[in-house]
Amino acid sequence: MKTEVLRSIKQTEEERRTMIAAAYDAKAKMIADARVEAENMVAKEAEGAKEYKAKRIADAEAIAAQKSAKTREEGNRQAEAVRAASNKNLDKAVALLVDQFKVKLNV
Repeated sequence: MKTEVLRSIKQTEEERRTMIAAAYDAKAKMIADARVEAENMVAKEAEGAKEYKAKRIADAEAIAAQKSAKTREEGNRQAEAVRAASNKNLDKAVALLVDQFKVKLNV
């Protein structure tokens, strides 16, 4: 009977050691899995941030191109208006210069 009790105690201790080792292994696996998952999440968010940044830059470039086109268009309209006004007065200006030249020649 003593032998049986001692064997039972030894068996229980061995089972306890096995359970503790399994618990430590499970703990280590959970920590490793959590680290891998965290690294994956960080990588995913970094990629998302990179995509967001690229989209924002592309949007800003598109807006800048639109504003530039509008500014050029407005500048062209103003230049054309100045050209039209100067052409309108060109004949008068030429006549005035010719008259002044004639006056100076006759002096």
